[in-house]
Amino acid sequence: MAVDGDVVGRIGTGLCVFVGVTSTDSDQPRLVDKMAGKLWNLRVFEDDGGVMNRSAADLAAEILVVSQFTLYGDTSRGRRPSWSAAAPPDVAEPIVDSLVGALRQLGGRVATGRFRAEMQVSLVNDGPVTVMLEL
Repeated sequence: MAVDGDVVGRIGTGLCVFVGVTSTDSDQPRLVDKMAGKLWNLRVFEDDGGVMNRSAADLAAEILVVSQFTLYGDTSRGRRPSWSAAAPPDVAEPIVDSLVGALRQLGGRVATGRFRAEMQVSLVNDGPVTVMLEL
């Protein structure tokens, strides 16, 4: 992941996690810890039999956390998305930071982007497996 041509976050095999925060989300430790635990233990990596039975925790996989307010773009009316459901930066940033901290406490090697920056994210989606998690 790069910002203005500088690499600010990089991982090897692992999870690329796009995090969207809504205006109704809160930085409650219980919720953040629950999401971190879910991500760290989600069985989305194949075992030797080709079945998704392994987690990031099992493989000591790395995690790239990317704050992504555009996940909450509302396209139900018109042709221009509305971002009103997304949390403002001063609300979202501490929640994303708490999630990163909780993942690190679980043993995750976590790389991040830069909040409020235009980032260029490159990834290889091996599988592909894309999962949406909400609490």
